Amino acid sequence: MLALSWFYVLSSMLLFRSVLSAPTVDLGLTARTVEKRAVPSAPRFVIYSDKWVQGVTGPPPVADVQGYNVFVLSFLMVIGPQDKALEWTQLTDADRASIKSEYNDAGVSLMVSAFGANDQPTTAGADPTQTANTMAAWVKQFKLDGLDVDYEDFTAMDKGDGSAEAWLATFTKQIRTQLPQGQFILSHAPVAPWFSINQKFAAGAYLKVDKTVGDLIDWYNVQFYNQGITEYTTCDTLMNTSGGDWPNSAVFEIGASGVDVNKLVIGKPAQAAGDANNGYVAPETLATCVSEAKAKGWNAGVMVWEYPDAVASWIATVRAQAFPV
Repeated sequence: MLALSWFYVLSSMLLFRSVLSAPTVDLGLTARTVEKRAVPSAPRFVIYSDKWVQGVTGPPPVADVQGYNVFVLSFLMVIGPQDKALEWTQLTDADRASIKSEYNDAGVSLMVSAFGANDQPTTAGADPTQTANTMAAWVKQFKLDGLDVDYEDFTAMDKGDGSAEAWLATFTKQIRTQLPQGQFILSHAPVAPWFSINQKFAAGAYLKVDKTVGDLIDWYNVQFYNQGITEYTTCDTLMNTSGGDWPNSAVFEIGASGVDVNKLVIGKPAQAAGDANNGYVAPETLATCVSEAKAKGWNAGVMVWEYPDAVASWIATVRAQAFPV
């Protein structure tokens, strides 16, 4: 995903510091009954939000995101909540409860995304167990439906020594001890090349993560963008044969490597400029790709980065041929 506002980084450090510095996380959660949350079945239509939007604190009116079933506030970093995640904390309890009720009544789950492009938890030496405990406590404190793991520590993954994969496995296992499967959503948002069979990722990247803890992950919001000017820009290179710099990383190629294709949500930017450097596919074209994939047995869904550049009309177009709203 793209960069966030450092104003939010600075303004939220004190808010989160006490949780991070505590030897144990205790937010009074043990005395509460955890509400059971339904995990949406496939197809999942996911939209992220990181941008400041005038007049909107936290999620937008639910009518703006009609046609999606998951809305993701971004980001919850190691140092604390930023941007839309921070805005969520600035609402009153009553306002959060009202918004949450409206979204859930409309069939839209509310999640928070962890890390993002400006966080490198493995490289920075963050403990995966403590980080998982702290983030899970935050999800429960602010009554969200789950956590999305947008891990983009390229420095660690590019080493190829297994440190990134091990960190993610430990983090994911610990998250599930705090956010049980079936009660909370847990998605991951890897870049598509991390599923590539490639010597650059000698330790396996997300193919290894999937083999180790894939059964704990509900689905993957795969970022099929920002990976090269011509990568994943046609239905064939997106769905069937990626070629280029990242071979074996199209949807059905990832499936052939052992990952459940119905957990591979196709992620794309909303606009040709501003939401990503490359990888844009017009929504009308993406609708054709989705329809062709559905005909071959794929049913995972589509993700977009980000609101407000994508709204209800964007997903209605993308869904029109295969999953009409």
